[in-house]
Amino acid sequence: MAETDSPPHVAILPSPGMGHLIPLVELAKRLVHQHNLSVTFIIPTDGSPSKAQRSVLGSLPSTIHSVFLPPVNLSDLPEDVKIETLISLTVARSLPSLRDVLSSLVASGTRVVALVVDLFGTDAFDVAREFKASPYIFYPAPAMALSLFFYLPKLDEMVSCEYSEMQEPVEIPGCLPIHGGELLDPTRDRKNDAYKWLLHHSKRYRLAEGVMVNSFIDLERGALKALQEVEPGKPPVYPVGPLVNMDSNTSGVEGSECLKWLDDQPLGSVLFVSFGSGGTLSFDQITELALGLEMSEQRFLWVARVPNDKVANATYFSVDNHKDPFDFLPKGFLDRTKGRGLVVPSWAPQAQVLSHGSTGGFLTHCGWNSTLESVVNAVPLIVWPLYAEQKMNAWMLTKDVEVALRPKASENGLIGREEIANIVRGLMEGEEGKRVRNRMKDLKDAAAEVLSEAGSSTKALSEVARKWKNHKCTQDCN
Repeated sequence: MAETDSPPHVAILPSPGMGHLIPLVELAKRLVHQHNLSVTFIIPTDGSPSKAQRSVLGSLPSTIHSVFLPPVNLSDLPEDVKIETLISLTVARSLPSLRDVLSSLVASGTRVVALVVDLFGTDAFDVAREFKASPYIFYPAPAMALSLFFYLPKLDEMVSCEYSEMQEPVEIPGCLPIHGGELLDPTRDRKNDAYKWLLHHSKRYRLAEGVMVNSFIDLERGALKALQEVEPGKPPVYPVGPLVNMDSNTSGVEGSECLKWLDDQPLGSVLFVSFGSGGTLSFDQITELALGLEMSEQRFLWVARVPNDKVANATYFSVDNHKDPFDFLPKGFLDRTKGRGLVVPSWAPQAQVLSHGSTGGFLTHCGWNSTLESVVNAVPLIVWPLYAEQKMNAWMLTKDVEVALRPKASENGLIGREEIANIVRGLMEGEEGKRVRNRMKDLKDAAAEVLSEAGSSTKALSEVARKWKNHKCTQDCN
């Protein structure tokens, strides 16, 4: 058969959202460069692909292909539908198109050995098995959240109230007990479809032949130990992280004016302030953040966005309403902080900023990609969670890993300017800041070690690749 002569091929199905695509791209690069596999991204959509998606995929080597599936129709959904429901339905309604793409690949002689989905893609497992491809999960969030996914069906049976109303903290296997109100967003309303989708996927995790998680043993020892305990019906878990973009090449980087500004700042003196690709604040909170940064008297580089209560039809996928973020800053703020601070609209080259010697701290929404980028560059954190699993991340980073400080909100839900100023000063020049900075330096060394040729994450990914390469017998013999 010609099929047996073709190299093993891995299909990757990312859920919608750049935060899901970015770590899968890093996974694909390693599969191609280190394990001689070929890869096709098969991408569900509910509209036209974004400029960011096309840019990332267009920069990949020729052995990594990509196909955008036809947009699905979501017009029957209510306006207040949660993002987890949107993502899950986008994937579920794309399954016929996924089947068509896999059929074309197989018909062309491509030997598809595995289908890798991320956290909300488990409905594609049935299609994978039609083509005798091994179904795998790549989990782009921390092992703590993955441990919750495996534990959720049991927790759902044991608890009748909302998790935030529980008197005792939730004891996720291998993790520090956490208050139910700090669990990932869709657990906050168990009657909502978003929670039902979460529970649906968590039950299907055991149908995977393996789960890769973007973390590493020194970062989440307890959670990973619990996940790797052998029990009937539970797939093996492979910690393969930290998979992040570590390309610090700045030539031709859009937004390089902020890198030039960093070049002129003292070593480790600048606080980088950014809330990720989907993070926005209210107008009142932006005002408090601006004035807090000013009061702190510390240097800062702030990626500012239009307030989410001043934007029509703001969504998780797009918050750009063609307004100028500078119009919503306090009067005179830019003049008063000129030289000490730099505000850039909407976007900055985060990987390059975090690897820059002048960057000494990161005020972040603590999305997992951003967290791991901070770890590999030894940049300590101020955590300001907004959505998804970010409250869990913030809990772990402050209480367990101890590489972050977390500001407290007032009774009205706002984080005030005095609190912001104090915590910024604490990170950049206080004793607490020294402690978390030293801890982060240790984690940077550990991250480099696990990604080395003999490191545990390198070995874990090699084990997965070996299984896929040996898949040909089961595929050819059927």
